[in-house]
Amino acid sequence: MRVMVTGSNGLIGSEAAVYFSELGYEVLGVDNNMRAVFFGSEGDTRWNQERLQSTLRKYRHIELDIRDRAAILAALARETPDAIVHCAAQPSHDLAAKIPFDDFDTNAVGTLNILEAVRQSVPNSPFVLLSTNKVYGDSPNTIPLRELHTRWDYADPRYGHGIDETQTVDRCLHSLFGASKLAADVLAQEYGRYFGMKTCVFRGGCLTGPTHSGVELHGFLSYLIKTAMVGGTYRIFGYKGKQVRDNIHSKDVCRAIHRFIERPRNGEVYNLGGGRENSCSILEAAAIVEELSGKALNTVYVDQARTGDHICYYSDTRKLERDYPGWAISIPLRETFAEIIEAWKRRLSAGPA
Repeated sequence: MRVMVTGSNGLIGSEAAVYFSELGYEVLGVDNNMRAVFFGSEGDTRWNQERLQSTLRKYRHIELDIRDRAAILAALARETPDAIVHCAAQPSHDLAAKIPFDDFDTNAVGTLNILEAVRQSVPNSPFVLLSTNKVYGDSPNTIPLRELHTRWDYADPRYGHGIDETQTVDRCLHSLFGASKLAADVLAQEYGRYFGMKTCVFRGGCLTGPTHSGVELHGFLSYLIKTAMVGGTYRIFGYKGKQVRDNIHSKDVCRAIHRFIERPRNGEVYNLGGGRENSCSILEAAAIVEELSGKALNTVYVDQARTGDHICYYSDTRKLERDYPGWAISIPLRETFAEIIEAWKRRLSAGPA
């Protein structure tokens, strides 16, 4: 079986490459290191590409920009993958406002290019889109909250399990990133429902893991840990540092992707995150990092919150668990922290980050 993974140099893309390679699949990795263009040298992912090429026996890299429609159409026609995992994206809602054309062309048009290439060449191959909880905009902020000592949490018991797939995407502030990802999200659904293709959208919470090249504008947990390890200063943007995110390890994301590919559906949508048990606020994350690493995290507070940022968000994954019995979070939060800390130790000892 041949799996094509776009954004293969990134966190989920590289984890998917390893995951499917270990199952004996041939993996085609599509990436052109746009993360270095978006975020500079700190976002460079060539090190990860080299790791995949040197360690995975059935891995082949394809240097390709998903905005290049002709090249994408040709690649899908030539390679005829049995499944497509689309992870490539411009991932920052802050950066999107500065590069609106690049953001939309990458996230929305790039996704359209791949979907149409799949329809033309391999219409029966399952297609998975890694979407984001930012498609809900700031609508979760309308849910009544209660302020606890170190975090915000939902005051309405209807949200005891978190945000489910019925949360509105309308009449709210998204950021341009949220809008471009929502366009991609709806396109993937439509190709499933209109053309009968096997498409799936995973609306991710904080997807994280040891291969994440976190930067200030994207990759909250990885960047926070890196900042502690190098002795830098972490800027907290608003909400008293009590804003909450649910964190899911990249391996658990790949397990969900695999389950869908095994039993695909048409135009399906799932919220995918760590849920309440794997959630933490920035204040709580800082305390865990300091405990596990022995490094103090220097912080500075910025009273202005990020535009469209969630005050509290954790995913209700019960729909995914119902449709795919046996899937559940397998890696707890503290273990994820420990893995990322050890990964940054190795990377920093190898040379400048």
